[in-house]
Amino acid sequence: MTEAFVKTKDGVDIYYKDWGPRDAQPIVFHHGWPLSADDWDAQMLFFLEKGYRVIAHDRRGHGRSSQVSEGHDMDHYAADASAVYEHLDIRNAVHIGHSTGGGEVARYVANFGEPQKRVAKAVLVSAVPPIMVKTASNPGGLPMEVFDGFRKGVAENRAQFFLDIASGPFYGFNRPNAKVYPGVIQNWWRQGMIGGAKAHYDGIKAFSETDQTEDLKKITVPTLVMHGDDDQVVPIDDAARLSVKLLKNGTLKVYSGYPHGMLTVHADVINPDLLAFIRS
Repeated sequence: MTEAFVKTKDGVDIYYKDWGPRDAQPIVFHHGWPLSADDWDAQMLFFLEKGYRVIAHDRRGHGRSSQVSEGHDMDHYAADASAVYEHLDIRNAVHIGHSTGGGEVARYVANFGEPQKRVAKAVLVSAVPPIMVKTASNPGGLPMEVFDGFRKGVAENRAQFFLDIASGPFYGFNRPNAKVYPGVIQNWWRQGMIGGAKAHYDGIKAFSETDQTEDLKKITVPTLVMHGDDDQVVPIDDAARLSVKLLKNGTLKVYSGYPHGMLTVHADVINPDLLAFIRS
């Protein structure tokens, strides 16, 4: 088992962990905002036990990676990911991205992974593409005021804002009769607060305003789009249901009543479905 850093072309140290047999098929995980590679614990241990090589990195400014001032946009996110996977010479990989990480996967696969022939399949989980914000060409998107609210929360009291997200909409813990896991809330908060406030503030624009229509159209590998229909953070109708129409080889799987953070609170369902897609 390895954990180390890769230095990008612009001098940013990107942290990654790399577990399992080096000759096994790699499964690569891309985390959401404002978290870290640790958000994939339930998946990494599951697939490690199934004999796969599992790899995850911390996005720039997040987790243990450098808290740099600039480059908090989808182009840098994808290039940073590519720097790690070129360094490790990863091939025949399955790339799985959650939320903002799904946007990172789409841009990476379209512009680095497929051109370099490194990718076998992709999975977008509760992912932000094609574009979240409401525009003339995306009338079903969320109004800019929603994302201004995110920026206000990060700028004024990031610690409390992160606690409110994790204990409320992210895992659906604000729903009647929800089973609430205090440890999950604390772990979300821990991951967020390790990262840099500048990266988190700038990242809101990256995950909400980046139009990834062309990225999705470029992807030809089999792509599974997984989304809960009670996602209060990235509503399904303006995300997964649109993305699957743009993918050449996409499949949509909808989870009734599942929240944005379904990978964690419903890992018992999501992990076997991921495994079935990877083996298919």
